[in-house]
Amino acid sequence: MWAPLDFSVVGSSLFISVSLTFAAVVFYFTFYSFSEEKDNRPAQRMLQNPVKHEHADTMGAGKAIAVLTSGGDAQGMNAAVRAVVRVGIYTGAKVFFVHEGYQGLVDGGDNIREATWESVSMMLQLGGTVIGSARCQDFRTHEGRLKAARNLVKRGITNLCVIGGDGSLTGADTFRAEWSTLLQELVKAGGITVEEAKKSSYLNIVGMVGSIDNDFCGTDMTIGTDSALHRIMEIVDAITTTAQSHQRTFVLEVMGRHCGYLALVTALASGADWVFIPESPPEDDWEEHLCRRLTETRTRGSRLNIIIVAEGAIDKHGKPITSEDIKTLVVKRLGYDTRVTILGHVQRGGTPSAFDRILGSRMGVEAVMALLEGTPDTPACVVSLSGNQAIRLPLMECVQVTKDVTTAMNEGRFDDALKLRGRSFQNNWNVYKILAHVRPPSAKSGYNLAVMNVGAPAAGMNAAVRSTVRIGLIHGHRMLAVHDGFEGLAERKVEEIAWGGVGGWTGKGGSSLGTKRTLPKKYFEQISSTIADFGIHGLIVIGGFEAFTGSLELIEGRAKFEELCIPICVIPATVSNNVPGSDFSIGADTALNTITATCDRIKQSAAGTKRRVFIIETMGGYCGYLATLAGMAAGADAAYIYEDPFTIHDLEANVEHLTEKMKTTVKRGLVLRNEKCNENYTTDFIYNLYSEEGKGIFDTRKNVLGHMQQGGSPTPFDRNFGTKMGAKAVAWMSGKIKECSRHGRIFANTADSACLLGMRRRALLFQPLSELKEQTDFEHRIPKEQWWLKLRPILKILAKYKIELDTSETAHLEHITRKRVSGEGSI
Repeated sequence: MWAPLDFSVVGSSLFISVSLTFAAVVFYFTFYSFSEEKDNRPAQRMLQNPVKHEHADTMGAGKAIAVLTSGGDAQGMNAAVRAVVRVGIYTGAKVFFVHEGYQGLVDGGDNIREATWESVSMMLQLGGTVIGSARCQDFRTHEGRLKAARNLVKRGITNLCVIGGDGSLTGADTFRAEWSTLLQELVKAGGITVEEAKKSSYLNIVGMVGSIDNDFCGTDMTIGTDSALHRIMEIVDAITTTAQSHQRTFVLEVMGRHCGYLALVTALASGADWVFIPESPPEDDWEEHLCRRLTETRTRGSRLNIIIVAEGAIDKHGKPITSEDIKTLVVKRLGYDTRVTILGHVQRGGTPSAFDRILGSRMGVEAVMALLEGTPDTPACVVSLSGNQAIRLPLMECVQVTKDVTTAMNEGRFDDALKLRGRSFQNNWNVYKILAHVRPPSAKSGYNLAVMNVGAPAAGMNAAVRSTVRIGLIHGHRMLAVHDGFEGLAERKVEEIAWGGVGGWTGKGGSSLGTKRTLPKKYFEQISSTIADFGIHGLIVIGGFEAFTGSLELIEGRAKFEELCIPICVIPATVSNNVPGSDFSIGADTALNTITATCDRIKQSAAGTKRRVFIIETMGGYCGYLATLAGMAAGADAAYIYEDPFTIHDLEANVEHLTEKMKTTVKRGLVLRNEKCNENYTTDFIYNLYSEEGKGIFDTRKNVLGHMQQGGSPTPFDRNFGTKMGAKAVAWMSGKIKECSRHGRIFANTADSACLLGMRRRALLFQPLSELKEQTDFEHRIPKEQWWLKLRPILKILAKYKIELDTSETAHLEHITRKRVSGEGSI
């Protein structure tokens, strides 16, 4: 078993494995892209074993690293730059900013400046790229690259980290391939000396993909995609309110170039009536289908229609489908009041989401390791995300596969294009088609499914209920809504719910069904009576730790009450993310973003007053998930949690660390505390300690965030996660009811008839509740093992603590293995 790391002690012998799981990536391994099968994009095989450095804090000594951002900007780039600078400095290397992308590399001068630890402070929450980006024609020429090479050699830079899209990364690979030739020309022309050429004999290149389009093959998520989805959903939510007021149809065009990822995920998150993506053009008679769909939505009582269009949308003949074309069609055929909104560059702007900050930070750490471990024989690589693992892939292999998708679409091989995007993309597309285009059958299954919320409210619960209800109706079931949890089930607060009854629920926070923490044990008789009277054949419970423990009680009650012998499925939904059997719970991402945004505002207030430290208390019960990941996303100096015990000496050491920090240009501090991390070291105690010990050096303030962490509209991730979980649960429930049906009666009393649907790495798994008991610390309401604890050392090293860096588990260089699709080369 992995032992918790002592996060709080300065100078303690901590070890950080730079291939540790990404923060939030186990959940975002997919950002809406989980699947029960391995993704097709791409399959990899390991090439080499990692290298272990005994003294990581000196592995960069005598070396220099340059970092630049190129091409279109993307939120989260600054987090990556910050991580490259701070980890590079930690290893003993010099780190240089290259301002204005490749143009700065060509022009040299003040565009290439040495970075300091403090120079990347307060960058995490900024959108775009602080060091600038530019489309550079000069670098496309041999003369331009010759100038760039001289500028690097003169500064002793032989390691280049490029953050950008496929074009920017291709340019970097070309630069590396020509490096020896460029040095020879420079020596011959007198631009550099022979000695300088020898010292810079080879150039290491590592890329990170920064693009809101998520169109780069080789990584599950690119930096900026999640933030772009946040911007899009903010606008969709705002438009929805005005559309409802005037009974309008809105056509929204989103970015993505030739990739429909943003459009597809937006459609799932908003419950759109239709989506147009380039990878899967509509059938030739799509106009008839679209108008019929919009009419059916209005007939069910909806006051609006939402149509999402990817900017690269085409028909099967390659003809563009524009927003204006769709508006004209709707107005002429249906006479609906229709408006077009083209979102444009607003999608690139704004504050990066918590996920993009952590993804950028984690990739930045891995990029530095890849550069410093590079040899003349190491190909230029790109740091990628595969599941919950950081991997390194040969840069040009990824670029080629990315181009293969465009080629497939240009040749009309749209099925191949979908496959090349990966299984996750296909699964998103399939769920959308079911919810948007499949009608409930006239013939009914004869089964009644009940859905309920249990525990504290969590953003995304309503999206899960909506998906459960609608997929259940598509399966032919009669759907029943239970209000107010187990207590409501006992009190017969049960009603049939139709398709329109959950309309517009994806964007609603809280729980529209009502939810309570009450457990069912004392209500067994009443609950059994309700199940029998309403003919409930299956129960889907969406909630937190009470949903888990309450369902365990129902299993125990099966011995005395036959009515409880029905299939039960638990879907984890809690901001605390403390339900065993799942790496992530619905609602946790929304809470994490709420905390991160609040910390941003608090840090901003400190920027004016200077010399101020804030103590922030987060929710989570005994689970330190929110405190840890919010600490990483907000750039905290410390995060106190129950799972990682600390003493008074640790607290004193943290005060000393902040005292030293106040001597620099960064005169502010941020400390997070999980609400139940220690019964004696309360938020007030820590506040008083910091106030006393920091007297005359810094002021201390405290904030208890409270229930604001449970409120607000769900993030795009929570909407889609809830949608996917609901769909998956109903499919399982339909099969389990048939399996347990005997002579018209349902009798389910086996362990696998009561399961929790959880996300484990890249898979959605149904795990018997009885088996999860052994994995649970019931006293503290947390799983015995939690994946995110391995992320805590990353927070510490980026906060400038003196720790040892163990690189023995750095990511391996891998290759993309190509498969054959329809006789053509593909992933």
